[in-house]
Amino acid sequence: MPPSQASPPFSRKFVRGLLEAVAIIVVAVLISTALRAWVMRSFYIPSGSMEQTLQVDDRVLVNQLAPRFDPADRGDIIVFDDPDDWLSAGQVSSYRPNPVLEFLGLAPSDAGQQLIKRVIGKGGDTVECCDDEGRLLVNGEPITETYLEPGMAPSQMEFSVTVPDGHYWVMGDNRSNSADSRFHQDSQPFVPAENVVGTVFLLNWPLSRFTWVSTPDEVYAQVPEPEGITGS
Repeated sequence: MPPSQASPPFSRKFVRGLLEAVAIIVVAVLISTALRAWVMRSFYIPSGSMEQTLQVDDRVLVNQLAPRFDPADRGDIIVFDDPDDWLSAGQVSSYRPNPVLEFLGLAPSDAGQQLIKRVIGKGGDTVECCDDEGRLLVNGEPITETYLEPGMAPSQMEFSVTVPDGHYWVMGDNRSNSADSRFHQDSQPFVPAENVVGTVFLLNWPLSRFTWVSTPDEVYAQVPEPEGITGS
């Protein structure tokens, strides 16, 4: 029989186990960082501009691959970088990210520079307010926005715009409390496609409101493509 081998001393086993644990943690952090950088990120809702769809302090997950492979469409809720000082200096400076949540990927460090709204019109679309029944029109077709609170006017401000190619016209679901595209027509009312961080696909906190966030395709189903443009 081969001679018995002595077990490695406790200190060596401890160091080996510690190194393995550190390696696992490092790999986990690298994977988490890659996911946050390229695939998805978590954002919290700081204001009531998207109520009742999204409420203050909700957390949502954003698909960051969508802008690269599947550009935002009408009805999508998007997170985007401030296109032209939509946020005041006070709003930006008031954002205080939680370092623990940042490290865990539950809050982005640059969220103070970003907004969340719903896409109403994409490049080439004409968006108007409003028809005789108070509905928005997209390319001349009235839409019934099922995501608005019952009784809420789609807009109390009249407007008629044509969205430039590669841009979006966005509005908050809480139309009476959303400083969206309507309020920046003297500067830059349209969100450039390159400013889009991603598309919201999941409301993940609080758990009582956990739900998938889908695009309300039926709202825009009858909207024709803008003149001279075919396909989606």
